Amino acid sequence: MGDDVYVKLREFMNTLPAGYPSTPSRVEIRILKKLFSPEEAELTMQLKNEPEEVPVIAARLGLEEAQLAQRLEKIAQKGLIFRVRKENKDLYQAFQFMVGIYEFQVKNLDREFCQMFEEYLPHFGMSLMPLKTKQLRVIPVESAIKATHRVETYNRVRELVEGQKTFAVTQCICRKEQELLGKKCDRPQETCLGFGDFAQFYIDNNWGRAISKAEALKLLDLAEESALVLSPSNSQELTGICCCCPCCCPVLKYARLMPQPADMVISYYQAKITPWALFNLRSLSRTMPDGCN
Repeated sequence: MGDDVYVKLREFMNTLPAGYPSTPSRVEIRILKKLFSPEEAELTMQLKNEPEEVPVIAARLGLEEAQLAQRLEKIAQKGLIFRVRKENKDLYQAFQFMVGIYEFQVKNLDREFCQMFEEYLPHFGMSLMPLKTKQLRVIPVESAIKATHRVETYNRVRELVEGQKTFAVTQCICRKEQELLGKKCDRPQETCLGFGDFAQFYIDNNWGRAISKAEALKLLDLAEESALVLSPSNSQELTGICCCCPCCCPVLKYARLMPQPADMVISYYQAKITPWALFNLRSLSRTMPDGCN
């Protein structure tokens, strides 16, 4: 079978929302070979980009249901496809590499995978530039927003969280990856929040732990205190919130290298500094000890 199945898998994954572009070094193929067996790759390519029940998939592929269910569950537990549980039924779907399969490897990271990911990241990041719909959006913490009489529930992070029923938290994969590469970050580690089906997926696979709504809101306070950037999923139905730092988060890290960093992320707010505030910031910078920024 050789690399053929992985080339086909790469082409298949490139049709998913965030894409999965090829590279001259073929590092994207090496990543797939590390994650998928040939049999897992073949089955993954038969799935759709929307959840389906096992009987529906089995009928389409002409496979026996019980055996197929075992195979799909094994692949889901490896974080290579996505599983949704509704009304005691398991539904499975193919899922994009990032945000998705990469984040699902939070418990499986090793140095080899981290090195391959870092090699691939610039190519993957450039492929996201033309996408009209960004994977993440950035919203300010509430203390940074002036209270006004406007309807903006969609962009107020605590109101987004208040509307959820299932909550999970896991270690930030970006900070874990950088630590494995010898670049440990001092910011809090367990800050990645999941909601709804995403939260349940992490809980069921033991990648994260279930938390209450109150704990989720406290984590947002911790993120604000730690100067982390809140990056929720760019969807009406909130699936997760990344609490990002500029030294580890690939989106923020590479955005800083762009001529127009705003092209890498989406926000529905614009920051403005009044002249007197700018004067105060400059005065403050002159009184801060060396090394602070």
